[in-house]
Amino acid sequence: MSLKGKRIGFGLTGSHCTYDIVFPEIEKLVNEGAEVIPIVTFTVKNTETRFGNGEDWVKRIEKLTGHHVIDTIVKAEPLGPKLPLDCMVIAPLTGNSMSKLANALTDSPVLMAAKATMRNHRPVVLGISTNDALGLNGVNLMRLMAAKDIYFIPYGQDDPHKKPNSMVARMSLLKDTILFAIKGEQIQPVIVEKFRDGE
Repeated sequence: MSLKGKRIGFGLTGSHCTYDIVFPEIEKLVNEGAEVIPIVTFTVKNTETRFGNGEDWVKRIEKLTGHHVIDTIVKAEPLGPKLPLDCMVIAPLTGNSMSKLANALTDSPVLMAAKATMRNHRPVVLGISTNDALGLNGVNLMRLMAAKDIYFIPYGQDDPHKKPNSMVARMSLLKDTILFAIKGEQIQPVIVEKFRDGE
């Protein structure tokens, strides 16, 4: 199966340290012929960190995809009834946004886009990046693992000795995860022994 002609929503949340490994994967989707619709949380757009400032990341994803970002809840809502996606991706997905998604809270454009996609029973692919996946957020992770229409990029502990509760998706498996998700299947194995991007 090819992604050519598929409409892929791509949501970024505030794990700024992960963007450098996510953007090459977005480029792969574009090169595959997918129409990638970028969606950002308010944090992505308005935060400046040592990994760069929000405005620059927004410009970069707009240039990469050829689309203006969806940056309000109002703009994201039509992705359900009027402008449906073939698949919605959230990568990176922070622990904060993960907990909200697991508890049906819709307070950002990215979460609204996910809700709109699930309304149509289309796949939502999640690439987690959170310091508490094996802590308090574990219950939310497992709730999403069991949810219909939600699929995960395989993930594992990125630094088990210094950050034992932290887990990050192996973003290099993004495209393959989408291809499986569109067929209604979860790529396996979903939990890897230890995170090393590119392995």
